[in-house]
Amino acid sequence: MGRKVILATCSLNQWAIDFDGNLERILRSIAIAKSQGAKYRLGPELDICGYGCADHFYESDTLLHCFQVLRKLLESPVTQDIICDVGMPIMHHNVRYNCRVIFLNGKILLIRPKMLLANNGNNREFRWFSPWNKLRHVEEYFLPRMIQDVTEQDTVPFGDCVLSTKDTCIGSEICAELWNPRSPHVDMGLDGVEIFTNSSASYHELRKADHRVNLVKSATTKSGGIYMFANQKGCDGDRLYYDGCAMVAVNGDIVAQGRQFSLDDVEVVTATLDLEDVRSYRGEHCHPHVEYEHKPCHRVKVDFSLSDCEDVYLPTHQPIEWQFHTPEEEISLGPACWLWDYLRRSGQAGFLLPLSGGVDSSSTACIVYSMCVLVCQAVRDGNSQVLEDVQRVVSDVSYTPLDPRELCGRIFTTCYMASENSSEETRNRAKELASQVGSSHMNLNIDMAVKGMLGIFSMVTGKCPQFRANGGSTRENLALQNVQARIRMILAYLFAQLSHWAVGKPGGLLVLGSANVDESLTGYFTKYDCSSADINPIGGISKTDLKSFLQYCVEQFQLTALKR
Repeated sequence: MGRKVILATCSLNQWAIDFDGNLERILRSIAIAKSQGAKYRLGPELDICGYGCADHFYESDTLLHCFQVLRKLLESPVTQDIICDVGMPIMHHNVRYNCRVIFLNGKILLIRPKMLLANNGNNREFRWFSPWNKLRHVEEYFLPRMIQDVTEQDTVPFGDCVLSTKDTCIGSEICAELWNPRSPHVDMGLDGVEIFTNSSASYHELRKADHRVNLVKSATTKSGGIYMFANQKGCDGDRLYYDGCAMVAVNGDIVAQGRQFSLDDVEVVTATLDLEDVRSYRGEHCHPHVEYEHKPCHRVKVDFSLSDCEDVYLPTHQPIEWQFHTPEEEISLGPACWLWDYLRRSGQAGFLLPLSGGVDSSSTACIVYSMCVLVCQAVRDGNSQVLEDVQRVVSDVSYTPLDPRELCGRIFTTCYMASENSSEETRNRAKELASQVGSSHMNLNIDMAVKGMLGIFSMVTGKCPQFRANGGSTRENLALQNVQARIRMILAYLFAQLSHWAVGKPGGLLVLGSANVDESLTGYFTKYDCSSADINPIGGISKTDLKSFLQYCVEQFQLTALKR
């Protein structure tokens, strides 16, 4: 009997409600996994429908289309001779659960519902799902007829159970269960489960990657075992960015690492591991001195082996040191990947940014430039999907982006909106930065629009407010400042919608905001000013981190205008 196994985990850019596209990406990941010899393929959380379906989870059509995709997966020759682990919502006894569906050779082996839901921060899973709170309990799930026709099964196991193959035992966790103080992998490990899988939709936060990696490592440090982590990537129809980081760990060591930031829609990470390493580790570290009372896992027996009798000379993956990004690199890469994902899905032709020459708007401009750098690099690396998306965005099927500055000129418009109170210094800073990143830059004066607004007010009230410097009150001074800020917002949207029309180019532009997280937390901003936008790439980043990021851009991209 062999003892070495090849396992595959994935990061997929799944789109909410894009059932055809999600199916294609799942099949592609399975094909890649099989080509690398894997016998188990793990996908991210809810990879059939996408994680960000929000209230579409309430619709019966969402459940129906998920089963239609599942049927195509079961019927596909691509899914033969490999255990496939996919995610979808399922109604059981009229209760909606977030589930993993695990199948092999056209037969569903088990459905494992999520037991611990995420309901903090940006997560609202209790709005759409219920947790499976029946520990070690398994019920029969009656399959819909469209699935019965394929699998020839009336019912399948549904609940807290594990797979027992000829050579090992596999147990599932789903996303937040890893983060919980009573993670299921603890009891599963004590009951002999050797391989743990985790299907996640874990979104990006600055400095979060090390926490995620440490959790995966610690899951197998205490009791040994193999841990596979899969994650969603991209924006998934949401305002969050899911950052990949698929990984495999064994006995507390990371042995395979996927990329944290990537424009690839499908990334598959495989690892060759020796089950004997798990057994030796447990034999040395986990001998039970005290009797541990627990209810054993329900095992679903599977007539299948992950290992091969002739694998004795197969080299195994060795421990690696995880390469973490600096916070400045994370700011450069994470929002840039998110911007590209959002732009290619939006149907728009690019971005417009009111560029004042200050830290915040300059940071936003640098993130767009970083996005163009990533896009050009992906095209050079042969990413046909990125090239196709670029050609669609710029409405030119013959275009191939090679230079980030040139690409910026096609999809990025910056606009300095001056008033009589603006300084020549900020105007020049904005112009110089726009020149260095390559954006299409405009200078316009808003005084005429401001005077028009104040003229309407004076005509109605007979009063003419003044700035404090001219003898006006604090109330007058604040109102006059806010008028200027809000006029800039109106002009930003006007130019975003019509600037391409004015020069005979198709498409509109998405307006970018530049309000950092400190402004949101303190309330120090003008409502509906030029930071009101379609999307705000720096909305979760502090001013301190942005200043460090600009210094990074000076060195990384040679944007010397930022030194000023």
